[in-house]
Amino acid sequence: MLFGLDGVEIGLIIVFLTLFGGIMTGFPVAFAIGGAGVISFAIIAALDSSGLLIHQAVDVRSEAYNALLADGIPRETISTFRYPDLPRIDEPLFPGGWELALDRNLSFIVNRMNERVIAGQSIEILLAVLMFVMMGITLERSKIANDLLTTMARVFGPLPGGLAVSIVIVGAFLAASTGIVGATVVTMGLLALPTMLRNNYSPELATGVIAASGTLGQIIPPSIVIVLLGTLAGDLYATGQEERAVAAGCRDALTYLGEPAVLSVGTLFQAALLPGIFLAFLYGAYAFGYALVFPAKAPAVQMGEASGEAVTRNEALTWFLGLPAALIIGVSLAASGGLIGSQTISVSNYSEQAEGASLRTNVSPQCQEAMIELHGQSAWDAAVAEQEALNEAGGNNGVTERTLEELVTLRDAAIANAPPVGSGVAAMFTLLALVLILARGISPTASPIPLMVGGLGVVLAVMADIALIAPLTGPGATFAILAIPFALTIYGCYHAVLRLSKNELLRVVFPPLVLIVAVLGSILGGITNPTPAAALGAAGAIMLAAYRKLSDDRRGARLIIWASFAVVIMILVGVNFDLRMGRGNVSGADYVAYLVTQLAYHFSFFGLLFACWVLLRTSVLGPVVRETAKVTSMVFTILIGSQVLNLTLIAFGGEHYIQDFLRSFDSVQRVFIIVMIVLFILGFVLDFLEIIYIVIPIVGPVIYGAELDPKWVTIMIAVNLQTSFLTPPFGFALFYLRGVAPSNVTTGHIYRGVLPFVAIQVLGLAILWFFPGIVTIVPDLLPN
Repeated sequence: MLFGLDGVEIGLIIVFLTLFGGIMTGFPVAFAIGGAGVISFAIIAALDSSGLLIHQAVDVRSEAYNALLADGIPRETISTFRYPDLPRIDEPLFPGGWELALDRNLSFIVNRMNERVIAGQSIEILLAVLMFVMMGITLERSKIANDLLTTMARVFGPLPGGLAVSIVIVGAFLAASTGIVGATVVTMGLLALPTMLRNNYSPELATGVIAASGTLGQIIPPSIVIVLLGTLAGDLYATGQEERAVAAGCRDALTYLGEPAVLSVGTLFQAALLPGIFLAFLYGAYAFGYALVFPAKAPAVQMGEASGEAVTRNEALTWFLGLPAALIIGVSLAASGGLIGSQTISVSNYSEQAEGASLRTNVSPQCQEAMIELHGQSAWDAAVAEQEALNEAGGNNGVTERTLEELVTLRDAAIANAPPVGSGVAAMFTLLALVLILARGISPTASPIPLMVGGLGVVLAVMADIALIAPLTGPGATFAILAIPFALTIYGCYHAVLRLSKNELLRVVFPPLVLIVAVLGSILGGITNPTPAAALGAAGAIMLAAYRKLSDDRRGARLIIWASFAVVIMILVGVNFDLRMGRGNVSGADYVAYLVTQLAYHFSFFGLLFACWVLLRTSVLGPVVRETAKVTSMVFTILIGSQVLNLTLIAFGGEHYIQDFLRSFDSVQRVFIIVMIVLFILGFVLDFLEIIYIVIPIVGPVIYGAELDPKWVTIMIAVNLQTSFLTPPFGFALFYLRGVAPSNVTTGHIYRGVLPFVAIQVLGLAILWFFPGIVTIVPDLLPN
């Protein structure tokens, strides 16, 4: 053996040295990865052909190996790491020769490209990357960060460390709206860093908080990292659990787990929400604590008076806290008490005594033993009892067709028990009432009459719903009954919005906030998957940027506003009416609703085209499209190059060798700790994209094929990958900031400044390790 090392170990060293060498040359990373795969394959093939690389494999024909199989040891867990005394045999790295390995690799590459890039299942999700990138770049070009930084500095500047805290808040806000680390860091570095330095802020704190806050876009949804990692993790989890189930003696993962082995990007967005906010909170807490300990290095700064009417403390408590809280609590209590809820009265034609046993019980003894070990004896006994009850009901899962009398009785009971106020009406008018209350707080000295008219409309809407709208009332009649209350409410809200627009904070925050809520709300609420939500975000960002341009040029931007309202009308009508015109019975109200929806759709589409023309004419759309194409091309090229490198590892057994090493540990938690440490170290020299596409496919089958929660595993990896932007010497956020920092800010300042935030991220990982509920609570509460 060469240098006393196993041939696979030498092959791994050659691959990673070639990869690091290619990256260090400064050659584009996307091509360096694929080139490293080709070059390392050639070197390993030459050494193997000359007989210098010998792999000592387990002798599968030996008595000791067969004895382990006879004892029930799974074949895939037998390796030289776990059983070092097993007899071994010498064999070349490429048993059939490098020519056969090359032929197989070429076939694998074509298949992988077809599955993951061209026509595979994950391509739809990967399209979300393109549109999220476009959304982020468009918002960055619309100068949203300028307004946010200025406004937040005025609000938080008078506090100790207020400028640093405002940077964290803006970073979190931009993370949810743009998610582009480079754009966020560069923008905040250009705008905020000189201001912080002029006001005697420590260069270390100023650079550290800017670089760290800019990386929040990697964990706060919508995150490109989570989209890319989620598509890969979903495949790894499904495959790993199927193999785990087969090894346990079960037919499939659904039988063994009792639920489908599915991990979606939308679920990961839900899981990442609280960790992202929590990490931003830790950044802000550090900045505030640093200011308290070293007040001279993070002084309070008065950034000028904010626009808007002066409000007393009592007025602020009443209109901004007391009444909104009372309204929300009241609505929540009414919902829990049955006064507000869904008024749907549809009844199934079939009974639903039981959908089936909680676990499949018709399994082999080996699978039964494994399922009892996984779920517990009580869960197994409950499933057996459920299955026996179903068998006694006739073996049809207890589902029978209902008679006409049963359907009438159940329908009458549903009508009688329907809540007096529908959930849709309650939600819509509660939001409008909150707008009226906040507007009163913004301008307490202005005439309250328009707002009182709006409040009267809210009260009339609730009373009309209770008295006149029944579960059998059609959508057309419902619209007619609520027309006058809605008109009164809209009149009040129109004046409320005018007053709210006079407040600088609301004027700056509200437009992008609406876009964030629309995109994230549709994903987190389980309404749609990330790809349509990303399309909505990209279109909304284009319209928002066009509105900003027209407003700056003091031209009429009403077309953009009305187009946005058309989108809202289209959604509201589509939710409340049946727009399928091909069905047999189409009511007149549905025809009118279909007409209104078509008009709203075409008008909103015209508004989007107009917004694109405005951005094209002002030389904004061209750079946005070019930058989007550049970023997404880099992502997909790295995806293709990483497949070449991974297949090189697979060809000589490197991937299997690493997985055998990880499986040799008895504790999967210990394996995961090792993986996290390796990822953290690799983050010093590799970008997150290389780590996702090179390292995760190697270690993923082991950690995703165990009993760990895949949501928690993926978010832990995502937070760990976030540190790759901050860790010297190759942290990308450090390079971005270095490029725009003033000459008096040295590289040493930047490196020293980010170290506390790297420690905070490690602390955040430790907290998520000991309190995994931070990750899992939101997916458990929201629909998936």
